[in-house]
Amino acid sequence: MSFPLELKYTKDHEWLRIEGGFAYVGITYFAQGELGDIVYVDVDTEGEDLESEAVFGSVEAVKTVSDLFMPLNGKVIEFNELLEDSPELINSDPYGDGWIIKVSIDDVTALDHLLSSEDYQKLVD
Repeated sequence: MSFPLELKYTKDHEWLRIEGGFAYVGITYFAQGELGDIVYVDVDTEGEDLESEAVFGSVEAVKTVSDLFMPLNGKVIEFNELLEDSPELINSDPYGDGWIIKVSIDDVTALDHLLSSEDYQKLVD
């Protein structure tokens, strides 16, 4: 299983890649494996300011639907439009082209409360 060291993680199985004052958010390799084949991604919160742990969307797999949770306070700046036609990118490339949203970071100290790669690996082992 893959746990890139440069990412931050949540207990809800989201990951964050920090680039400047923004975070790219997706679901982890572990989460996509648990869900199975992803067939649809629904994010209707683009442009909204959301609190940490608020639902920002959902992913639909063949047998289930799972909510997606904001890892920190911020504004949803962008939805990954590649997922409209190819939601399976979350399965094949969860840490790359399978990112789901881009978020502005309101408070960088919130990143201190997220899990490191090592801590997340302990959570799912």
